[in-house]
Amino acid sequence: MAAGVMNTVVGSGTLLTFPTLLAFGYSPVLANVSNTIGLVPGSFSGAYGYRAELTGQRRRILILGSASVLGGVLGAVLLLHLPASAFQSIVPVLIALALVLVIVQPRVGAWAARRRAERGTAHREAGGPLLWAGVFATGVYGGYFGAAQGVLLLALLGIAFTDSLQRVNGVKNILAGLVNGVAAVLFIALSHVSWSAAGLIAAGSIIGGQIGAKVGRKLPPTVLRGVIVCVGIAAIVKLLA
Repeated sequence: MAAGVMNTVVGSGTLLTFPTLLAFGYSPVLANVSNTIGLVPGSFSGAYGYRAELTGQRRRILILGSASVLGGVLGAVLLLHLPASAFQSIVPVLIALALVLVIVQPRVGAWAARRRAERGTAHREAGGPLLWAGVFATGVYGGYFGAAQGVLLLALLGIAFTDSLQRVNGVKNILAGLVNGVAAVLFIALSHVSWSAAGLIAAGSIIGGQIGAKVGRKLPPTVLRGVIVCVGIAAIVKLLA
């Protein structure tokens, strides 16, 4: 449920659920697959909670959504075809990168806000080919592992658009949900899934998505980031032990 709140508000919910599954004895790849499937309903629950902010952004979502879908498919294929030993070696580095992004996100957000103010209030529809490529690359990352995918998307969208943070966050929830959704379809078809773990995560993330959309905006960002960093460090220690 906490991961659902975090994913809706800023992202990085995987840094809570993935280490939890490791602590219960799941292998890294099985934990990642089951976690991705479980978080899909929460992503769309959060997006539904932001439906008011999504008004008028249909074309933007369709264009950037294509990048998320294609990137998510490629990331999931890489996870399924690369050896499990590669995942275990790569993931601590990805988690460390995600933690850095979580820490520096306020400065990136402040810089993006200044850039938006300098450019005025005109809305750009879909951000252009560079943003599409960035969303695609984020989709590849999200399909493979996904921790802090939301932070990456918020940074990219915040830099590209002059919209309010809440409108950008609504789009972020849709894009992250698409990545997790297409990856989940491939995982269900081609990989082993712990349905008990995925089901529990799904139930909690649906509730958390609604909480995040309604009251999560009021939670102190510093507290959220502190929890994420502590849990992420624990996951790195667990994987390297």
